Amino acid sequence: MKAILEFDLNDYENDDRSSFQDAVNGTKWKLAMWELDQWLRSQYKYMPDDAPEGAYDAYYKSREKLHEILNEDSLKLD
Repeated sequence: MKAILEFDLNDYENDDRSSFQDAVNGTKWKLAMWELDQWLRSQYKYMPDDAPEGAYDAYYKSREKLHEILNEDSLKLD
């Protein structure tokens, strides 16, 4: 099975350059979101005992929100 994406980068009325860049950089976006997910996880997993009140919940809820957004768009980090 093959899939071909075609972009007309010379058509200035319907500029496909942004969509082309999104398609080309998809793997970079996925890696960036995975790194953010892992950073958030490590922040609350290894949080020191003297961390400010509410810090654990803030990191945990931020990670939950990230996963919620990814799930709504049918995206997976694994």
